[in-house]
Amino acid sequence: MALYKVADYDPNYRDVFQGQDIKDMSVYAEGSDDKVGSVYDILVDEEGRFRYLVVDLGFWIFGKKVLMPVGRTRIDYNSNRIYALGMTREQAENLPEYDENQVVDYDYEERVRGVYRTQPVERSAALEDSAPLDAPAYTAANYNRETYRYDNEPNLYNVNDTDHQNIKLYEERLIANKQRRKAGEVAIGKHVETETARVSVPVEKERVVVERVTPADAGKAVAPGEATFSEGEVAHMEIYEEGADIRKEAFVREEVKVKKEVERDTVEAKETIRREELDVDTGNLPTERR
Repeated sequence: MALYKVADYDPNYRDVFQGQDIKDMSVYAEGSDDKVGSVYDILVDEEGRFRYLVVDLGFWIFGKKVLMPVGRTRIDYNSNRIYALGMTREQAENLPEYDENQVVDYDYEERVRGVYRTQPVERSAALEDSAPLDAPAYTAANYNRETYRYDNEPNLYNVNDTDHQNIKLYEERLIANKQRRKAGEVAIGKHVETETARVSVPVEKERVVVERVTPADAGKAVAPGEATFSEGEVAHMEIYEEGADIRKEAFVREEVKVKKEVERDTVEAKETIRREELDVDTGNLPTERR
């Protein structure tokens, strides 16, 4: 009956443990907080069934690794622990040391089983359906390598479903996130509008008025030599007029400043969420919750 390291046999072995890797899980003595060691590896048989945990006893015995039959373990996924059923320091000291470079053959396994057969443990409530742990199925007188099967000693190799179940409780929750999105765009520019402007400018123009009047002494003779008759006498008078001087000038009428302001608001949402609660029906059996 050849044994293999679990990763060599099936790289996806974690799927069996609900996606968790029990390697490096801490191993504790059943019913206490005494740490025995940690899981170094797992050995499976030719059909992929779990047979042994390789436990590093660094906390009890420095540098020693031993094999622990899976039937003597209880996995607690919630606490991330493995409990060793009936493991004592004396038992650990008597177990043969495991060397991963050494072939685990029938004789080596018998040395391991022999220690567990001689170390009875109390019956656990979680193992009511398995064979009594203190009732060895084989002794040195009634075993042989040709007929031995792991099923012959369920107290060492059976994986009790009660001890290894894992029930996940789910609940829903609201996840609130913010997404920034473009709400619009404001384009600010300018254009030219035209209109007709009217302006009134008062102007002055000069004109010559020639008025012929009859003097008061008209008809009266003048003294001799007073009247001189000559040609070419001219009176000159300059005449002016005003013209409108109209032109356009550009000037700054106003200035426009463009900026953004952030307005803050709170958006509330209401949704019905669900949560699973655990229902435990034990009848009259005692239970312990951790």
